[in-house]
Amino acid sequence: MAQTPALTPDIDGKYVAAKVGFDYEKRVVMIPMRDGTKLYTVIVIPKGGKSLPIMMTRTPYNAARRATRNESPRMISTLPQGDEPFVADGGYIRVFQDVRGKYGSEGDYVMTRPLKGPLNSSEVDHSTDAYDTIDWLVKNVPETNGKVGMLGSSYEGFTVVMALVNPHPALKVAAPMSPMIDGWMGDDWFHHGAFRQVNFDFFASQTTARGSADDVIRPGYDDYENFRRAGSAGDYAKLNGLDGLPWWKKLLENTAYTPFWSVQALDKTMAKTPLNVPVMWIQGLWDQEDMWGGVHAYAATEPKDIANDKSYLVLGPWRHSQVNYEGYNLGP
Repeated sequence: MAQTPALTPDIDGKYVAAKVGFDYEKRVVMIPMRDGTKLYTVIVIPKGGKSLPIMMTRTPYNAARRATRNESPRMISTLPQGDEPFVADGGYIRVFQDVRGKYGSEGDYVMTRPLKGPLNSSEVDHSTDAYDTIDWLVKNVPETNGKVGMLGSSYEGFTVVMALVNPHPALKVAAPMSPMIDGWMGDDWFHHGAFRQVNFDFFASQTTARGSADDVIRPGYDDYENFRRAGSAGDYAKLNGLDGLPWWKKLLENTAYTPFWSVQALDKTMAKTPLNVPVMWIQGLWDQEDMWGGVHAYAATEPKDIANDKSYLVLGPWRHSQVNYEGYNLGP
């Protein structure tokens, strides 16, 4: 018998793990948008699935990772914990997509990219990207029945709401959870004009690299002391090299409720948008980040829900995004 030479490299880059007994198939595709930009998209399909609806989430948080909670042959264990109720029986195709400019997607990243208009002179935004993605999915995934729902929390909830502006006809239902609706009034960046310094980590992790990036390095354990010793928020940003970030500059230039915020406020947008897609607004009563969005977006859409079958509000005892996780520690 021929022997393998002792100095044969033991890492040859050819190994492919066998997928024995998997109850799903995972496909990765680059979906083209109307401007030619291609977005990285993970499609998880129950094995043998036919005529299934699609549940989609558009994310800045790494679609590949969002679609892989665990390396498992079981779809229910692979996908996020919050997905368990609707993927347990293999009844849905699950889709995660990186928003443009993040992780595997092409294009430029703009934090909560505004809708086309005064703040966006391009021909693309999250509304058009959602439309183009849904259009591609219903035409190119043979296992689907052509019906799409969207689900997401926080920034992912923001992308759900953006999809409700000029929605694709195949979008049949939407569930934005703690969505970022008005960044000055009460979602993320400011709370009624009070700047949230804890967001410096988010600025660093989201805008210093296309992929993952580190939080701000701390000189001490207690953030209250770190901020106090730095002086002002501006001093803290300069001390940690964040003052050069375009997003920080945009915030500094708009500390008051300028059109930069009011034009982007999606509750105002939804008040002027026809209510064509049933939407369930989900909000945590103890949400420490996005406490404005769900409640005010519901208030903006409910008057248009004449038949009482399009706009719903769910409130629960959750911290930010806790609706997606176990309930053993409900509360603040």
